[in-house]
Amino acid sequence: MADNTTDLSKFREKIADWIVENCPATLRNRPIGEDSIVWGGRNWTFDDDDQRVWMENAITKGMTAPRWPTAYGGAGLSRAEEKIFRDEMVRLKAPSPLESFGLWMLGPALLAFGTEEQKLHFLPQITSGKIRWCQGYSEPGAGSDLASVQTRAEDMGDHWLINGQKIWTSYADKADWIFALVRTDRDAPKHKGISFVLIDMTTPGVSTKPIQLISGKSPFCETFFDNVKVPKSYGENIPSQVGEINRGWDVAKHLLTHEREMIGSGAQGLLGGRSMGEFLSSLDTDILADPVINTQAMELEVDSLAFGMTLDRYKDQAESGRGVGNASAMLKYYGTEMNKRRYELLMSASGSEGVEWDGPHGSLAPEWLRTKANSIEGGTSEVMLDILSKRVLELPLK
Repeated sequence: MADNTTDLSKFREKIADWIVENCPATLRNRPIGEDSIVWGGRNWTFDDDDQRVWMENAITKGMTAPRWPTAYGGAGLSRAEEKIFRDEMVRLKAPSPLESFGLWMLGPALLAFGTEEQKLHFLPQITSGKIRWCQGYSEPGAGSDLASVQTRAEDMGDHWLINGQKIWTSYADKADWIFALVRTDRDAPKHKGISFVLIDMTTPGVSTKPIQLISGKSPFCETFFDNVKVPKSYGENIPSQVGEINRGWDVAKHLLTHEREMIGSGAQGLLGGRSMGEFLSSLDTDILADPVINTQAMELEVDSLAFGMTLDRYKDQAESGRGVGNASAMLKYYGTEMNKRRYELLMSASGSEGVEWDGPHGSLAPEWLRTKANSIEGGTSEVMLDILSKRVLELPLK
């Protein structure tokens, strides 16, 4: 571990050299976008061998999950070292070697609530890209009011019998496993009687149906459970539920803080890693000469830098053991609303070229449409403001 400025400087040099040596140069020269993401999983197909090489090299060093302990497939880096690694990846234009809901959401939940055997069983399969996970939270009648989930799990002795439906399940049609909230006590108050269960998507009775979006893509699905038999244990001390039975809401709340932080921080990314100024400068017209566009672009650049520093501050707070808590609602709200502002400006600056589906500046129109969901997924902006007013600002209720 690096403990001071000198050691961190040496680490920066070392990790930069490692990235250059292990991430193929051809991969670092490509635009970074949604289509370049490596999700992993049983059925994953790489675009080319360079993606495979980069992922395998990162797995060997534990760099798909830099902060996780080495026993679970991580690199055991400190918070400062991880930030340097991420910064150097951006500087060298290296794409992430692996992304997944397992890394972003399930992993942190398992680290906090899982048994040691669960961690040793599932976490290395996440860091190595062997399992691709999806999230079974929202239901047709339980979106923002998530605690109203009605998908039920009946205790059948050695297994759970699960029936119900989830909706807006991102990439459910491509996932190997799902972590889902199910009701295990129908008589308990709605925040009680919920359990957090891990389910193999190949289990008989599990089916999915893609939902077509206005952007033309279908990352979301409906997921159906029809008499699905889920074993209570996947091995000795490897229960299928995470945390205590009927206490899944505790796990769900912990995971939501990571999801909201992830969604909010994702708003810092832009069009293949380019900044607002770089994108606007690439347009054929001298759009930056427009004082309104220029001012809005500078405001967004400043806001983005300030938001990045705020994210770092809260991550340092989490590192100290205080956690992020309800502030994750603030991060989610500000990050996603800022991303919508950014794409509104990009569309305005691009003029008629911006409405082309596959124009000279990429898929700007569908990306702009996709941002409309940013303020809905992971909790609507209205719900985030409600959380902030009640639990952070402690404003009086009328």
